[in-house]
Amino acid sequence: MTVDKKAERKKAERIIADNRKAHHDYHLLETFEAGLVLIGTEVKAIREGRVNLRDSFGRIVGTELWLHGVHIGSYSCRGYADHAPLRPRKLLLHRTEIRKLVGKVTERGMTIVPVRMYFKDGRVKIAISLAKGKQAHDRRETIKRREIDRETRAAVKERQR
Repeated sequence: MTVDKKAERKKAERIIADNRKAHHDYHLLETFEAGLVLIGTEVKAIREGRVNLRDSFGRIVGTELWLHGVHIGSYSCRGYADHAPLRPRKLLLHRTEIRKLVGKVTERGMTIVPVRMYFKDGRVKIAISLAKGKQAHDRRETIKRREIDRETRAAVKERQR
């Protein structure tokens, strides 16, 4: 694949929703790209940006991976057909990826968290991460580190003037 095609494909990815709270509450270890099983009104509502990933999580049921807690609002121009906004949605992953997730979730007590939803080549994709929950002191340390970085950047910028 040439460089131009890669740039076009990267441009084709349009972020719909981002789960910033996941970065705050979890240590994100490994990320996977998954497809979603959706119905028509859900896709149209997603195109309008009516998505919230905030309190969502992945759950393994048998040999399938399901996404719970994702709120997809109603499509504005719907007729009689509508969807349930919080229904569980099936994720589409390769069998080897699901087995890998099953092993790590059951052994180590990790969780599956959606990080962002985006369009890729006209299809809705979701980036899910294998995550380990942060303790309260880890969160405080992250905030402290962020503030120190911000102060050093401001000091460097001030010094350059």
